[in-house]
Amino acid sequence: MKTIDQLLADGVAGKRVFVRADLNVPLDGTTITDDGRIRAVQPTIAKLAEAGARVVVASHLGRPKGAPDPAFSLAPAAARLGELLGTDVAFATDTVGESARAVVAGLADGQVAVLENLRFNAGETAKDDAERGAFADQLAALADVYVGDGFGAVHRKHASVYDLPARLPHAAGYLIATEVGVLKKLTDEVKRPYVVVLGGAKVSDKLAVIDQLLGKADRLLIGGGMAYTFLKAKGYEVGISLLQEDQIPTVTEYMERAERNGVELVLPVDVLASGEFPDLKTKAPADFITVDADKIPSDKEGLDIGPRTRELYASKIADAETVFWNGPVGVFEHPDYAGGTQAVAQALVDSSAFTVVGGGDSAAAVRTLGFDENAFGHISTGGGASLEYLEGKTLPGLAALED
Repeated sequence: MKTIDQLLADGVAGKRVFVRADLNVPLDGTTITDDGRIRAVQPTIAKLAEAGARVVVASHLGRPKGAPDPAFSLAPAAARLGELLGTDVAFATDTVGESARAVVAGLADGQVAVLENLRFNAGETAKDDAERGAFADQLAALADVYVGDGFGAVHRKHASVYDLPARLPHAAGYLIATEVGVLKKLTDEVKRPYVVVLGGAKVSDKLAVIDQLLGKADRLLIGGGMAYTFLKAKGYEVGISLLQEDQIPTVTEYMERAERNGVELVLPVDVLASGEFPDLKTKAPADFITVDADKIPSDKEGLDIGPRTRELYASKIADAETVFWNGPVGVFEHPDYAGGTQAVAQALVDSSAFTVVGGGDSAAAVRTLGFDENAFGHISTGGGASLEYLEGKTLPGLAALED
């Protein structure tokens, strides 16, 4: 895989360099609530601009249906990128149309432009190879060189991620190089004890990675909505908690395999439970009780790990050499149910281990709860991509960057 430093050594001055970034940031209207992904790709863009490249930045945002939708415009991300770079960033109001061609043609050496949301064009996500390839051809006409740096999208076989690199000289940006280096420390170069904390809503989203980790991790700490399927598999009453009944046989087999393999699989011992899901907009005080994990009332829902579980999980992290955390362990968006996720994050901060926060909601939680990002070994920009890498899958966007 060619690095951006090799690309820069070859010279990029005057060349149109297409940077596939991941600017898929959360928005409240047109206000960015977490700019972490923009800041993560900034070093690559800045370095190319400094070297005299004419930088064309492209990304997706959200899930528009293959047509323009103002709610998913990249205009706020383009404006924020300009603020971070300290320079004006041009913005094309389409992806490969008249605006994109004019904006790219108007770039001088060292200038940066952002194209509108790639997913406004159905060709970006098309399952049909020919349709996807036709869109990649249009994108290729805007550039001389390709730099892949959108780690959060490398697990997608999309035109700008998979097909476009085949049409242009290509290299990996700084962010992708960093992300892959970190993931190798979680797969090929693991220092032990290796502790993995998995949360999030659905156990089905994590089955494949749990399957892999049962042969690699020393401890698996389970929290979030997915924990209740494990608790149900143990025969516990989980009330109206989030539950995937159809996954109970698989979860049962995983718990048995963990025991056979000597992997410590740790479940909550107490939870915060309520009869009502919290109001995440007004953040009104919650009405909850703290109960043992095997005594959740039939009319209540578990919404966070309890105080004893927080202490237990912190103790299981304390002596680790490597920690990977993906998924909040409670409804952290509400302050009354953020304590568990706060405790897990604090345990990572207090640990002397190499700590990796696995993107998505976990990264958002870390920032929302006020933690210093530098207190962690690495905060990934791609939760789904990280999980698929750990599952042992070939990621299309990384394969496309290989020579």
